Amino acid sequence: MVVPELSLMNINHRYYSIETFFKAAGEAGYRNIELWTGSMHLYVDCHEHDSVDKIRDLAAQYGIKIVCVCPEQNNPKPWNVAVRGEAGQKRIFSYFKNVIDVAVELGVPQILVTSGWAYLDEPAEDAWARSVAMLRSVCDYADTRGIRVALEALQPSESVLVNTAQDVARILEAVDRPNLKACIDFGAMEVAGDTIDGYFEVLGDKIVHTHFVDVGGGTTHLAWGDGERDMRADLEALMRHGYTGYVSAETCDGRYYQDPSKATTQVIEMYRRVTAEMHNRGFMLNHKTIQKLMGDLGLKSKI
Repeated sequence: MVVPELSLMNINHRYYSIETFFKAAGEAGYRNIELWTGSMHLYVDCHEHDSVDKIRDLAAQYGIKIVCVCPEQNNPKPWNVAVRGEAGQKRIFSYFKNVIDVAVELGVPQILVTSGWAYLDEPAEDAWARSVAMLRSVCDYADTRGIRVALEALQPSESVLVNTAQDVARILEAVDRPNLKACIDFGAMEVAGDTIDGYFEVLGDKIVHTHFVDVGGGTTHLAWGDGERDMRADLEALMRHGYTGYVSAETCDGRYYQDPSKATTQVIEMYRRVTAEMHNRGFMLNHKTIQKLMGDLGLKSKI
């Protein structure tokens, strides 16, 4: 079994510059990030997007690979996949085209999407149909650009459309596009009462990405160690199912905003400790992870 590589999202650095985020990630030892398109870091709308040159340069400077682009897309953001009306749908499609173009320009193979959300004073089936239609269009454009699309469930407080593993499977089947896959978000998973085993039972190898967060005390996007999940067991469960994607730290809570680097360091230290113990027990680590762990110990890898 191979231990998945760790990734870090910039969402926790929303009150800091993108330069500070990359510096913190690089100094902590991250080699992969998931790029959230918060406007303070990389502005994207339905008309345009910031130049990606700065992002590309920072990634090269710190030796970091961008593994996924995660656009803003949930209420109260205007970019609702299940939006009503022809004008709104035109804007949303243009927005996601720009997001996909950003991924292509940065050499990123994947973007993340959700189902969008329904108005609570309309039949959910109406919004579901709009979501399916938009996701088909987004996936078709993504396919022309060689981009994979990973869809995650949302919590019921965010959307009533896709909350469970079964819901994810249902919408993937309805959209019926080969480049549409699944993301497990641990927060949404726990709120729904789902499990990693349950996700793999219904989605199998369609699972290509994971938002790897601790959960506890009514908060769903905590740094590893600040919640109540057994994340070592979570990591082992992913490995048991042959998961080959990244585990992406979507740490996002107000308690971290003043000093996000503390949580950034905490997550990777927990990951290093656990994966080193796994390696001692005979689990396989990929080449890059072995090199990094040995470097931290002042050793040279002969691999």
